[in-house]
Amino acid sequence: MWQTVGGLLATLLWVSALASPQSDREAEYYPLVTFPIPEGIVLEAGAIQILPGQRLAVSTRLGDIYLVDGAWGDPSRVKFTRFASGLHEVLGLWSRGDGWVYATQRGEVTRLKDTDGDDRADLIETVADGWGINGDYHEYAFGSKPDRDGNIWVVLCLTGSFNSESLFRGWALRVTPDGQVIPTTSGLRSPGGVGTNWLGDMFYTDNQGPWNGTCWLKPLKPGGFVGHPGGFKWYAQATNLGAAPKEPLSGSRIAVERTKIPELIPPAIAFPYNKLGQSASGIANDYTGGKFGPFTNQLFVGDQTWSLVMRVFLEQVNGVYQGACFPFREGQASGTLSLELAPDGSMFVGGTDRGWGARGGKPFSLERLRWSGKMPFEVHEMRAKPDGFELTFTQPVDPATAGQVESYRFENYTYIYQASYGSPEVDGAKPPIESVKVAPDNRSVRLKVKLTPGHVHELKLPGVRSAKGEPLLHAVAYYWLNEIPAP
Repeated sequence: MWQTVGGLLATLLWVSALASPQSDREAEYYPLVTFPIPEGIVLEAGAIQILPGQRLAVSTRLGDIYLVDGAWGDPSRVKFTRFASGLHEVLGLWSRGDGWVYATQRGEVTRLKDTDGDDRADLIETVADGWGINGDYHEYAFGSKPDRDGNIWVVLCLTGSFNSESLFRGWALRVTPDGQVIPTTSGLRSPGGVGTNWLGDMFYTDNQGPWNGTCWLKPLKPGGFVGHPGGFKWYAQATNLGAAPKEPLSGSRIAVERTKIPELIPPAIAFPYNKLGQSASGIANDYTGGKFGPFTNQLFVGDQTWSLVMRVFLEQVNGVYQGACFPFREGQASGTLSLELAPDGSMFVGGTDRGWGARGGKPFSLERLRWSGKMPFEVHEMRAKPDGFELTFTQPVDPATAGQVESYRFENYTYIYQASYGSPEVDGAKPPIESVKVAPDNRSVRLKVKLTPGHVHELKLPGVRSAKGEPLLHAVAYYWLNEIPAP
């Protein structure tokens, strides 16, 4: 999850950055409300769950679960009630609204219920605990909401975030509704969040370190391998799977190793390190049908170190996920860890800076983000084409500026796939944009440019203006390309 020594100095340099002109611009479209936390409550919000009656359940890294009333109204009137305590770093919450609250702790998935109506859990049951745990600080366990089959996915950080010294560390497991634990995907390093996209496919965020040149959003599939071989020893206990995959070659590239290791699932998104965060975290899908703005069915991903929320557009090419990430909203009060979207379009954001600093400056936070109703001028989607990219926009563009090659800056690069910690940007190039074509409705643009599989395609749009003459709110996109579409 949170970065180790390699990123600590950079983190500390940003701790005091509490606001910026960019966050002021973003606030016009997505105002942010920070809730006052009562004295004595350490709300390092590891997970958030919407409950019936406009109520939240919020878990903490210290092992508490609080019920939060009034979070949709006046922030000064918000009420916190401790529902449970004595748990172990709850980083996953879910409830179907029947009174049971499912909590993913470091060592198990638990369910809790208040049977006498006093807002305090008095019935606590173990659902599943089929993985190992020791005293290591980094052995985080993040839990999802149920997938389309009703399974909770638990993604397990490696021991020390480097090795697998406890059972199934570095794996994703499925916990079925009846408590069966199914080893599912190997190769995880240090997850920061887990969730589904709008199609119900499961993704998790992984953080820079060994075998991770930067931070990623990666798909999770049964039988897949997502990059870090440290947990291969547990294939002997994963009796539902076959033998361990072939070991990747340190110093290679992901695109090269994909051709050698059939089980290797490439990342869907790269979050370029020190350009768009340093510690990718929670995931939320916009299922609100426009109540959170123009990004229905796109994903939002937090970053703990930079105290911000990013936006992700995904597509599948040749059956493989890939897509673009964009800046979205910075200025959170603490290190963004958990995200939860409510049906009315409210996004709740939980934060913590314990162990690693964060730009926000506060040790913990709970906030509400909403759409003001004012339409931002943004790149809406960035799709790969056989000869370049198609961009769509949230507002009509000015064809004079959007149709000029000079309005864009383009480069690509990748990362070393290696056992050493992280990677610089390597194999970079700046292919020329050969042509730009604006669609007749001025809502999309086709860029003709060379594509390179296994690379980040970084596109800046400093000269593009809307039909009203406005610049883009965020004039940069980062597209990770695995596959080039067929003509």
